[in-house]
Amino acid sequence: MDSLHAIIGHEDGLITWWQMSIRGVLVFAVGILAVRLASSRAFGKWTPLDIIFAVIIGSNLGRAMTGSAPFFPTVIASLGLVALHAALARASARWSWVSFLVKGGRVQLVRDGQVDEAAMRHAGIGKGDLEMALRAQGHSDLSRVDCAYLERNGDMSVLARRDP
Repeated sequence: MDSLHAIIGHEDGLITWWQMSIRGVLVFAVGILAVRLASSRAFGKWTPLDIIFAVIIGSNLGRAMTGSAPFFPTVIASLGLVALHAALARASARWSWVSFLVKGGRVQLVRDGQVDEAAMRHAGIGKGDLEMALRAQGHSDLSRVDCAYLERNGDMSVLARRDP
């Protein structure tokens, strides 16, 4: 164990630049392992859970790298969080209530061709964003639109009116 401490530094003392560099390489390897453990789908879209997760893991691993936290316990705790995140991502694919808890639901922005201003404000969507989504889906204005939704992944879905 003393030879390992000589390489990565003691938890209670100062670490040298080369020990921090070795820790940086180890933290990078742990980060790659974390992405593989959590599966690519967990990181496929940036949900609020993913953003919070990335900040926590980044903070933990940064503390382990600089020596402000014990290296191995911090890395192990971070990997535990990765496993929890991966389990939550898999559970959200299996159970709709977990998916709704993690990702939320879609927001209806247009009803019967009329913009729901309150829903737009609440979702943080501007008129320009809606117009861009309409153009991208082949609509010049709302005259032929029945409804539009802000989907959970951030995309906008536009449904055209049916001709009578």
